[in-house]
Amino acid sequence: MQKDTVAAADLNHEASHPGISNVDVDVDVQNPNTEGTPNANPKRDFRFWAIIFALCTVSLLSAAENTVVVTALPTIAEKLNVGQEYVWISNVFFLTSAAIQPLCGQLSNLFGRRHLALSIVAIYIIGSGICGGAGNSAMLIAGRAIQGMGSGGINMIIDVIVSDLVPLRQRGNFIAVIIAIYGIGTTIGPFLGGVIVENTSWRWVFYINLPIGGVAFTLLFLFLRVKWDRSTSAYEKIRQIDYIGNGILIASTVSILIALTWADVLFPWKSWHILVPLLIGFGGLVLFVIFEGLPFVTEPVMPLRLFSNRTAVIVYVVSFLNSAENYWQFFFIPLYFQGVRLSSPSQSGVELLVYSLVGIPGAAIALLMLSKWGRYKIIHIIGSAMFTLGVGLLSIMDQNTSTAGWIWINIVTALGSSMLTNTLLPAFQASLKEADQAAATASWNFIRSFGSVWGVAIAAAIFNSFTASYAPMVEDPRARALLTSGSSYASATKAFVESFEEPVKQQIRTVFTLALQKVFLIGVPLSGFVFLVVFFEKEIELRTELKTEFGLEEQETT
Repeated sequence: MQKDTVAAADLNHEASHPGISNVDVDVDVQNPNTEGTPNANPKRDFRFWAIIFALCTVSLLSAAENTVVVTALPTIAEKLNVGQEYVWISNVFFLTSAAIQPLCGQLSNLFGRRHLALSIVAIYIIGSGICGGAGNSAMLIAGRAIQGMGSGGINMIIDVIVSDLVPLRQRGNFIAVIIAIYGIGTTIGPFLGGVIVENTSWRWVFYINLPIGGVAFTLLFLFLRVKWDRSTSAYEKIRQIDYIGNGILIASTVSILIALTWADVLFPWKSWHILVPLLIGFGGLVLFVIFEGLPFVTEPVMPLRLFSNRTAVIVYVVSFLNSAENYWQFFFIPLYFQGVRLSSPSQSGVELLVYSLVGIPGAAIALLMLSKWGRYKIIHIIGSAMFTLGVGLLSIMDQNTSTAGWIWINIVTALGSSMLTNTLLPAFQASLKEADQAAATASWNFIRSFGSVWGVAIAAAIFNSFTASYAPMVEDPRARALLTSGSSYASATKAFVESFEEPVKQQIRTVFTLALQKVFLIGVPLSGFVFLVVFFEKEIELRTELKTEFGLEEQETT
């Protein structure tokens, strides 16, 4: 689950198939095309709750690691003498996380949820170990890339497994719990990273994942015993993998994300170093869509039928824009605290808790409403309206905004964002067949991960551009040069502002205020577009029965 704040869950399934053994660990599914007999009240025994606990543990692990490096990165970069490669320590994690998700969705269908879940948790643990033991930047970046692959798979498989175990209508009750855990992990990550680097070696930022990951792996190994199709040989399944489609999608995604990672950090946006990989990446995505629609592609990694109805297309577009906007705000609200209000990094982290923690009850309330009434459209309308209002209010914050003022603005923004974000996947699933649920979940997680990187890159470009345009307001030539260097994001700190005397200090704060107001203001049309487009969603009934080929195996009774 990604969660960039956070995602939700997907899939439905659990059924008894005539003639299927319910004694073996992995049960044969003789007819994989059958969606199963509906089960409105699936049995929930100890194994069910153990799996939910394991998923919560994995979610906490993934969420904390998404943000723990934020505060630890300066120390890590100094200890390993990383230099300009520091940007890859964070970004390669998100790059591989996004690129791997569609493939994971296909593998979970072919080889079952159990094998994929155990594999990706193991990959994540291995990546953490490599990072912790890194002796140079190359080894650390390689470890982060492996970690990202595990994290992307974790985000996807959590949604799939919950959907396998819980009917669509009831899913919100369980997703709300996992989202709360994910929100806690995302919130404590920066604090945990700071505590670790201040009190022990930075290596424990990564080593701490080993025991937690070990617990999650053990729980999944013991209790995640689910049905899967064993009627086809492993060789035949390997042949069914969409190698060309996966290759095109991964290469295109990597090309685009590399350009976004370099933009305004190593090279200006107009440089060929940015434009060439961007054009190659977008060209590759067009080629990918064409290839996936060819008649001889029998097992496409992202079937075009996922987007054959209006609601699915709307939800997919909204998911991309919403994810971009979420990271847009999440990464730039701290700049307001530090560069405008002159809060310290630790104080800024505490102030950001308002935005982070309010999202947890917001998501829980929305999902419980979804579970009770089975209607997502009204939640999307309310959530997008509140988010648009909140982003608009963010654009008027300045040096004189009271504490109560910015707190309430953050509350409105976070509530709207969380209500929308965490009810999108059930809406996407509702319009699709059961057989497409894993592919749908992987595609949805992919587009959210993809959107998050765009959100940060575009917002950073806007901020750097406007700080440069407002820089002539600053009298000091050294400060002006720093503000026009294209790296003003890194300068928006209390330490930087207070390194100058008045009136330059006040002039710099004014520049940051005006630039941030533009960053938030430009986000208003995007969130406003989301508000308008959700009106065109079709309200599709959320299923209350569970139909699946991948549910828990039925234990033998005597």
